[in-house]
Amino acid sequence: MTAPLHVAIVTETYPPEVNGVAMTLGRMVQGLLARGHRVSLTRPRQHAGDAPVAAPRLTTTLVRGLPIPGYAGLRFGLPAPRLLRRQWRADRPDVVQVVTEGPLGASAVAVARELDIPVVSEFHTNFHAYSRHYGFAWLEGMVAAHLRRLHNRCRMTLVPSHQLGVDLLRRGYHRIRVVARGVDTQLFNPERRSATLRAAWNVANGDLVVAHVGRLAPEKNLPLLLATFAAIRKYAPSARLLLVGDGPSRRRLEQQHPEHIFAGMRHGEDLAAHYASADLFLFPSMTETYGNVTLEALASGLPVVAYRMAAAAELIRHGDNGMLAYPGASDRFVRAALDLVTCHGVRQRAAKAAPQSVAALDWERIHDRLVNALREAIALPAMAAANESIYRFTPD
Repeated sequence: MTAPLHVAIVTETYPPEVNGVAMTLGRMVQGLLARGHRVSLTRPRQHAGDAPVAAPRLTTTLVRGLPIPGYAGLRFGLPAPRLLRRQWRADRPDVVQVVTEGPLGASAVAVARELDIPVVSEFHTNFHAYSRHYGFAWLEGMVAAHLRRLHNRCRMTLVPSHQLGVDLLRRGYHRIRVVARGVDTQLFNPERRSATLRAAWNVANGDLVVAHVGRLAPEKNLPLLLATFAAIRKYAPSARLLLVGDGPSRRRLEQQHPEHIFAGMRHGEDLAAHYASADLFLFPSMTETYGNVTLEALASGLPVVAYRMAAAAELIRHGDNGMLAYPGASDRFVRAALDLVTCHGVRQRAAKAAPQSVAALDWERIHDRLVNALREAIALPAMAAANESIYRFTPD
């Protein structure tokens, strides 16, 4: 029997913050603890009254942070080399897992290498791509170079999908390992459909509800979402657009489109009911590294229309549980959505196939893959060959 690990996790986001990285990390930590491993978590203080939750085999250290511009409620951690060095010398972890690449994460990589502790990084967010949506396109090359250098200083970089792994390899990243994401099918499933909720939206029986769940922000390609729904309305005049989430674009959208349903942030069973009470899911984003909402929508019985990238490229079978368009082909995206709406029986068959297509992506299997990856990183020589482009890049 293998000994339990002591994993030092460094992250700039963590529940109850609402985003895909925080949600995934929260699940992963619970999976490690449930398997008897010990976790030392370092993260920024989220607010003045923030206090770590006590749990067996989990210790949490809070550090200073600053707000992330354009991301209300989220903070990036300031570098903490002295703190990390003191902690890891006093209680040396078996492996350091750096979840985010901000100043705190970068300082963790540096200290781990200094102390010769195996360090694993995760690639969750295309920050270099986001920069063009917030007026910093001139920084894109600089950010991309920083991310590549940071990840290549680690023994392994974890990615959520094979497509992202291949993309990073082409961009000069080394030692990629795929650890996918799971979905709670007990929470997200078609049984959560609510006639009461649909009545509150003033939706009649048989009317089409088209959903989008996620941050309402420039990087989510919301103009295409609105254009696609407008095309759908020509064939289904009573259709309604449901937008679940918040973000910097929400106020403007509400002012310009008061006819749409703006549900704001939703959590738990309430969020699950919003998914299941819709009929079709549109996800036009081109900046995702994965897209947890794709999994949740499919599990909830919603056919998904998305670009052939990130999670959608691996989970959606075109014409079966949803529709795909090649990245950037906005006209094909609209056409794919219209095919689901106008072709007799296509959407209904896709709705039945959607939950079955993700039934095997339970979190237990994902947790096991994470532990295996961490053990592999510990066993990997500290100075892997510079020309080693890939390490155990195998199918899930």
